[in-house]
Amino acid sequence: MAIKFPSDEWIKALSAELNASETYAQSSATWVGDFLFVIQPDAVYQDTAYLYIDVKEGKSSDAMQTSSLDEKKAMYTISAPYSIWRKVIEGRLDPLQSMFTGKLKVRGNMAQIQRNPKATTEFVLCATKIPTEFVG
Repeated sequence: MAIKFPSDEWIKALSAELNASETYAQSSATWVGDFLFVIQPDAVYQDTAYLYIDVKEGKSSDAMQTSSLDEKKAMYTISAPYSIWRKVIEGRLDPLQSMFTGKLKVRGNMAQIQRNPKATTEFVLCATKIPTEFVG
């Protein structure tokens, strides 16, 4: 059964997928940092949504949908319109390239992300494995 994106259930499914992935664990063994994903409105999605996930040393310890930017402070905030997030989750848009071109707006230490491209790739690969229901 597909899980609605964005939702609390979806970000928790991502957390579980990360924790089940040995490849992600190996590629992100030295990573320490949490993320707040901001899903912005566009032509097909009218709301703003916030998804928080904490990842440290290859495991996710916390994941939830929040009600605002201020509910959970994160080392990284990544913002984009809904349609861009959809393309990333479907594997149709490279997340690193999207960060460099500004399609995904990153607030946080971009150098750390650049030093860990395999972790980023595996993170998104785990997201693509979630049966996801999109609007539009």
